[in-house]
Amino acid sequence: MKLLLDEMYPPKLADALRDIGIDTCTVSELGLAGRTDLDVFEAATAQGYAVLTENVADFAQICAEHVTAGHHHPGVLIALSTRFSRRPSGRNTLITAIRAVSSETLDDRLVYLKSSLQD
Repeated sequence: MKLLLDEMYPPKLADALRDIGIDTCTVSELGLAGRTDLDVFEAATAQGYAVLTENVADFAQICAEHVTAGHHHPGVLIALSTRFSRRPSGRNTLITAIRAVSSETLDDRLVYLKSSLQD
C-alpha cells in the first residue's frame, strides 16, 4: 500500500507508518500544502497513492465523480474525527486501523476506517 496523508495529519504519523512498512508520504512532502482536495486527489492518483483523510464530504464527491467518469483511483481511507484523534495519544489506534486494511484491494473504493475501540 502507498498512502498519502492529507494535510491535517502530522509528519510523525507518516514516520510511524513508514516504520511498519507502509509507503507513506505527506501532502507537504509532495508540495501540495494548501492545495485543493481535488488537486491532492489527482496527484495521489497520478502517483499511485491512496489518500488518508477525515474530509468525507469533499473526497466522497470527488471519488464518485471520478469513477462515474470512467476513471480509476488507488482508494481513499476515511478516518472520521469522531472515531480517531489526531493527537499523539490517538496515533496507535489510527495506525492499527490502517494496518487492518493495508492488505486489501482499495482500488476505486472509499473505505471508512474502523477503530478497534468500536463495538
